[in-house]
Amino acid sequence: MQRNFDIVGDIHGHADALERLLGRLGYADSGDGYAHPSRQMIFVGDFIDRGPDQSRVLAIARDMCTKGSALAVLGNHEFNAIGWATGDGNGGHLRPHTLKNHTQHRAFLDQLKEGSAAYLSAIDWFRTLPVYLDLDGLRVVHACWHQPSLDLLRPYLDSQNRFTRDGFLLANRKGSDVATATDIVLKGPEIALPPPNSFFDKDGHERKEARIRWWDRKATTFRLAAIGADPDNLPDTPIGSDYFYSASKPVLFGHYWLRGTPELTSPGAACLDFSVARAGYLTAYRWSGEMQLSATNLVSVPATPD
Repeated sequence: MQRNFDIVGDIHGHADALERLLGRLGYADSGDGYAHPSRQMIFVGDFIDRGPDQSRVLAIARDMCTKGSALAVLGNHEFNAIGWATGDGNGGHLRPHTLKNHTQHRAFLDQLKEGSAAYLSAIDWFRTLPVYLDLDGLRVVHACWHQPSLDLLRPYLDSQNRFTRDGFLLANRKGSDVATATDIVLKGPEIALPPPNSFFDKDGHERKEARIRWWDRKATTFRLAAIGADPDNLPDTPIGSDYFYSASKPVLFGHYWLRGTPELTSPGAACLDFSVARAGYLTAYRWSGEMQLSATNLVSVPATPD
């Protein structure tokens, strides 16, 4: 039987937008959590950080997953949260407790009360989230479907595509092949910008590498492919095609903080992150078995009600 899914982009603690989107998609809460009579939701990760009501977002999403009305994959923010909470065996943590990392994670730590039962329960749930879903006719991943990286990670995941304990440790060992593959899948592939180019990201940090539009097979040069950098300052030098997605099965993902009115990024690979945490939109794609994605199936709500 064909399964119909509603795939939702990064939420980042915006519970009000999530509940409005659930309503638009026909999911109702009868007192036993949100559910749809004939469809199932898939969350692409990044439930936490930045937004005002992260506890409520987690309560809704976790309840839906527990009751079978939703599935979810691991986002880089959940990955980082696990690392922040996990000791490295040397008196520190897998994600170092630096000022920069604390600033990025502070809203979650404050709202869940670091060390509390609710906080520890959330971390435990994050550990249960798979790195990717490869379903009949559809794929879902947080940042990039890159088959070589997924193949490399395979020995470090369990039968449900979740990190094993040892796999998670290796994924946090900077410079290891496992950590590199994890970064590509959960944070997106990056290319070094030609000197002296750099840019400042949304958090004000200078970047000399840029994520690329791996979903756009026409984005073959620095100027066309780099995300965040000023294209006018970049050359038309080819970047290669190592990361371009060419499989026939469509893939849905989030992560990239796209701006403006939600639109279809590609008929075969659609980004659903349209910056709800920056006064943008919370966006979903209604998938009903089609092999070619269509913009008519995008559904979104603004971060704040009209």
